[in-house]
Amino acid sequence: MVDRAEEIAEATRLARRAVELGRDDAIALSYGGYVLGYVGGDLDDSAACIDRALALNPNLAAALGVSSWVRACMGEPGKAVEHAALAMRLSPLDPRLFAWQFNTGLAHFCAGHYDDAVAWAGKSLRHQPNYVSAMRVVAAGHALAGRLSEAQQMMLGSARSIHCCGFRISPRCCRRFIDRTDRSRYIEGLRKAGLSG
Repeated sequence: MVDRAEEIAEATRLARRAVELGRDDAIALSYGGYVLGYVGGDLDDSAACIDRALALNPNLAAALGVSSWVRACMGEPGKAVEHAALAMRLSPLDPRLFAWQFNTGLAHFCAGHYDDAVAWAGKSLRHQPNYVSAMRVVAAGHALAGRLSEAQQMMLGSARSIHCCGFRISPRCCRRFIDRTDRSRYIEGLRKAGLSG
């Protein structure tokens, strides 16, 4: 990004316009709603758009997939796992499969199931090796499961593989958790894995 604030504002404006014009279009609501949550940080509006998309088309894999992310961030890990599983069953060769696997891992992390979180985020990394969000969940999951060397190796190996000097804990990566306990555990896991911030 050249101007983060301006580009986030523009993406959010366009997403709001898309859901306004596509209020009866499940695809527009799904992707527009996702942008409102992921880019704009408005999880309530994000969830409302995606819920409307699912009311219009309960078998739309894209809507279920993005719903799984929103539900994990909103502190509903059971619903997140359910929606991701259904998305993967409906569209097993989907190009966004890696994201739905990550969402499953994130949901398990929020539920305190660190071994499952690591397993699912690891599946995501096998499909998309440079997916930083999945790297973070693997590292935090290992750390909170007491496997500090694996957590630290994940961060070191990941930093080398994507040619960066290291990751930092940023408010942006953690702000999406509505549940303060989930946010605190995520930050704790990342710190134990060796991230600064």
